[in-house]
Amino acid sequence: MTALEKYQRLECTGLWRLTPSAQLREVVVGLRETTLVFADPRTEMALSHWSLPSVERVNPGEMPAVFTPGRTDEGGPSETIELEDPDMIAALEVVHTTLIRRRPRPGRLRGGAVALGAGVAALALLIWLPDAMISYTASVLPTATRVQIGKMALADAQRLTGSPCAEPLGARAGIALAQRMAALGVGEIAVVRDGAQEVTVLPGGIVLLANGLLTSSEDPEPVLGRILAALVAAKEADPVVPLLHHAGLISTTRLLTSGVLPEGAVEGYAEAALSTRAEAPTEPLLEAFKTLGLSSTPYAKSLDPETDILPLIEGDPFQGRSPAPVISDNDWISLQGICAT
Repeated sequence: MTALEKYQRLECTGLWRLTPSAQLREVVVGLRETTLVFADPRTEMALSHWSLPSVERVNPGEMPAVFTPGRTDEGGPSETIELEDPDMIAALEVVHTTLIRRRPRPGRLRGGAVALGAGVAALALLIWLPDAMISYTASVLPTATRVQIGKMALADAQRLTGSPCAEPLGARAGIALAQRMAALGVGEIAVVRDGAQEVTVLPGGIVLLANGLLTSSEDPEPVLGRILAALVAAKEADPVVPLLHHAGLISTTRLLTSGVLPEGAVEGYAEAALSTRAEAPTEPLLEAFKTLGLSSTPYAKSLDPETDILPLIEGDPFQGRSPAPVISDNDWISLQGICAT
């Protein structure tokens, strides 16, 4: 079962009005592939159905939410449904803000062209709606919610990495470094012994570091450069998006409407998160080095010899010499020993 199939089976109760002068009637509302279906709750007989691309909300921000498939000649809503179910409301809102606004306006078309357009719209809904729902949700998440989701992902990662190392001096050094890099989106630095790639950025600015990266580097600059590269890559490709794809559309809808991702939604996500590596574009990466006050040359020289490092050296904002240490010698030594106990 795909996430979209689960999403399409959303059902709730609502109050349906066939015409502006008709009495309200309680119905079961069902979201299907391309339609919204209303059925009698006793007989389960279908009473009406609307094409999803035609659905619009007539009272944004008010409850109960009122939707209509069209307007009367006077401009008011014709047939209406009143809904209070947050999952269904969110689903219909996303359909409206993604598919409907980009629907082609064909003007005068022959019957065959109209049918083709309807088919294309239905196909677009099936393909586009999951990505649109997830992208929209990711775009409106507040920082606190991102941090909460990141901590859920970190907890799941511990199945593979074990608990983050916590030697006191090293932990304090990690906090100090996170604060120093806060302007670049770092909220927390967690160092783990096993199971992680060099650097993984989780939602909420949680940076997961492999202890082997720290202990194998004599100087901090190459390590800091790798953190910057991972941060820039995370800005280019929001880590919340693949996590929500893993969680599924039902969990994403609940997150959008309640602000809380259901417990267990990220179970098993760590395998993908800890093995996915994205490349950082050169220009944004050099800008990040400049913001941190760090020369990019030591990082460039630590990369694989087959990597094209020349742009990072020629574009170094500090021409090979950082103006001041980003991390003190004592903190660097402490951070390298964070997994000693």
